Parts: sequence; structure tokens; C-alpha cells
Amino acid sequence: MFSGATAYSQSTKIGLRPEPFGALAYHFDTRRLVFLKSPVLVDLVSNLGDYPSADEAISAVVAPQTEASRTNYHKALESLLDAGVIEAQDEL
Repeated sequence: MFSGATAYSQSTKIGLRPEPFGALAYHFDTRRLVFLKSPVLVDLVSNLGDYPSADEAISAVVAPQTEASRTNYHKALESLLDAGVIEAQDEL
């Protein structure tokens, strides 16, 4: 379950390939492809490990911010957590 107060990072089992729309995330174990449909989301995923929580990463990477955009990024990160693109740092 995703929590904005938890520290996350990009999974070591994921390779990101930049694309004009954002990036393709390839999971080396499951061979699953996940589309990251925004360059800002790619930056967020790439830099999650540099911050003590997902909320702090969103605050630093996403601009301008609104409550709606924070909610949208929470939903995106929750989906990426479910897909194995990101993982909680305590699971590393």
C-alpha cells in the first residue's frame, strides 16, 4: 500500500528508456513494460531515492503544485508500486 510519508526508490529490477512522451520502464524479472507518460513523472521516479518520503520528492520535483496534482502523483506512484517500478526503501 502506497503512503506519501514512506521513502521509495526506483526498483533495481527496472530499466528506464527515455521516450518523447516520458519513458518505458522494463521489469527485468517479469518482462513487463510500463509507460511513464510524463517527463516529470520520469524525473520523480528517478529521484525518489534522494528524499526521505514520496511527499518530499513530489514537493521538490513537481512544480507548480496543487492538491489535485499531488493526488494525481500519489495515484501514479501507487500504480508504479503495484507494477514493481518503485519499491519502499525499507524493502531494499
